[in-house]
Amino acid sequence: MPRARRCFTALAALALLMAVAPAASAEEAVCGPVEQVPLQRHLRQLSLDLLGRPPTIEEYQAIEAQGAIGAEDIQQMMSSEEFYLRMRGFHRALLRSNIKSSVNDNSDYRVQGTGAVNNPFGMRGNTATGLRGVNGQACDGYIEQQECNGTRQDPHAEPATKKCADERGVPLPVSFDYDTNYFACTRLDATDASITSCEVAVSKGLLPAKRLYFCDMRRLGDGKLHPHSCLPDPAKNTTGALTQEELDGSGKVVAFLHPNPPDSRALARLDRCTLEPTLRNGVKGSYAAPRGCIQREGYLMKPLPFFPVSAAAEQAGKVAVCAYDAQERDVNPWTLESCETSRFAADRSCGCGVKMRRCGVADAYANTYNARTDAFNAEPELIADSVIRNDEPYYNILTTRRSFVNGTLSEFYRQRQGVGIFNVTAPAPLEAVPAIAYNDQATWQEYTRSAFHSGVLTTPAFLYRFPTQRARVNEFYEAFLCKTFVPSKDPLPPPEDPSHRDNNLARRAGCNYCHATIEPTGAHWGRFDERNSLFLSPERYPRSDPKCRTCALNGDTSCGGECGAYVMQAFDEEGANSLGMLKTYLYRTESEEPNIEGGPSLLVQRMLQTGDMERCTVKRMWHEFLGRPMTAQEQQLYLESLAQNFASNHHSLKSLIETLLMTDAYRRID
Repeated sequence: MPRARRCFTALAALALLMAVAPAASAEEAVCGPVEQVPLQRHLRQLSLDLLGRPPTIEEYQAIEAQGAIGAEDIQQMMSSEEFYLRMRGFHRALLRSNIKSSVNDNSDYRVQGTGAVNNPFGMRGNTATGLRGVNGQACDGYIEQQECNGTRQDPHAEPATKKCADERGVPLPVSFDYDTNYFACTRLDATDASITSCEVAVSKGLLPAKRLYFCDMRRLGDGKLHPHSCLPDPAKNTTGALTQEELDGSGKVVAFLHPNPPDSRALARLDRCTLEPTLRNGVKGSYAAPRGCIQREGYLMKPLPFFPVSAAAEQAGKVAVCAYDAQERDVNPWTLESCETSRFAADRSCGCGVKMRRCGVADAYANTYNARTDAFNAEPELIADSVIRNDEPYYNILTTRRSFVNGTLSEFYRQRQGVGIFNVTAPAPLEAVPAIAYNDQATWQEYTRSAFHSGVLTTPAFLYRFPTQRARVNEFYEAFLCKTFVPSKDPLPPPEDPSHRDNNLARRAGCNYCHATIEPTGAHWGRFDERNSLFLSPERYPRSDPKCRTCALNGDTSCGGECGAYVMQAFDEEGANSLGMLKTYLYRTESEEPNIEGGPSLLVQRMLQTGDMERCTVKRMWHEFLGRPMTAQEQQLYLESLAQNFASNHHSLKSLIETLLMTDAYRRID
């Protein structure tokens, strides 16, 4: 009989007895003893909760022979791999470790192709506009860059001797096409297969001799070159107005001009396409394709990339790579601009780096984005797993410098991969990161991160998943303190109250109820940039930067792109006094500034003094193993005692789970 029904029956009988003979007894009603689940059901319950599976026949037989389930049986279950896998799943959910929606893989830094000749690896996305003139364009897979004079696509318009590279080794275009966004190109051999070149088209009267330079040998889907006559597209208002021809000394058209441009913004001319690149802003080495032209480089044979390739490429030991993308420079040799930022993808002098480390791929053989996000997602749960497995104090998951890398993360850090997609500071000196082959994604090795790290709270998974300081505070409070930030129900001051105009949310009316806690607490992540996983080291990012302050005072808010982390604009008196200061220090009081340098580990140390973390962990484990939150009565009966027991056992999570599973609340029949 259920306990509630048994108690109700006993109380009803007692009430009837007292009505008949009120003086018969002065004793209070007492409920019967708690009815516990049968042995077999208890084992099944424990096995499902701890191991995620029902017991085996052998386990049932062993417990029946034993006659009872004791603490040793629970401890044995908690030493199994199934339990550790169960705990990894718990922490994955607790930390919401999934950054696929937080890190955008826009394919701009991804190579396409197979690595075979005629289909070389190369960037063909939006970045192809900066490299070759038009989005989606690949290089010329029919011309080897180093032998650029061996094959000619447009001999009627090319110089007698092509330059394969400039004076500093940057590859130059080896072929060109007219851009159909500007030109209407008509195929000349559609009805006469004998027209195999532009010269033949001129000789047969299909093309005026003066427009020979605007004849384009275009490679079509059959892999062959076909002559096309290209003129400014008459169907467009912009190009259709280019009706005036400009001739060279030999009488050939070299440009189409607008006879009377209405203003400086109108398209005034389109020049003939050549192999000569234009210079952006006249800067040597800052190359671009002329307007209306597609310029293609050739290909180079390179060693195998870091990512898996087809069996045929693997057997060959080399792959074809577009010459721009095959380069391995760290800086532009002309301008000295870095190739280690996202700008590399549109710079003809940078390339993908050694073994194509800067670029990614997504094909049938590899997906570098998925491999990296999966590895980052797994890191926090592996940190938690190591703490639980070693029976360390549970809150080491929030403070330990220990972490793990597999082949994907090892190569990511050691080879500085993922440029343009991931912004992650190396967690330790590169020589301290274990060396594991990229393809070995199942092997994880332990290592020690630099001193600024603090458990799962500084992993890329946490910093990307919770991209702002406020989001990081909110997750910490919710996951480890079981607290949420809820606006006050108190009415706001009248609109004319000056507190409404305070830019410091910790003081602004209606905001301060939550932000008086959120803002100073968020300062513990002040040395970790927002919307990425970069550590702002004091050596590189001092509290204040004189150069940034000077730029801010002069109205130069960009300051050459060097001061993005600093206050460069003022919206109040405090902001004006903080120009050139690291943003995280803005509005922080003298007592709150130590939070910035103390980091998340200091926050954990402070919260451990309150007892809130222990009580929250008890509530989390209760909900996990009983499948429901603690009732108010259960909190009175169990919460403090379990929390104190947890603390006295050096915050051993296994000890807490064992104690919880031995309570009557877990074993009773409700």
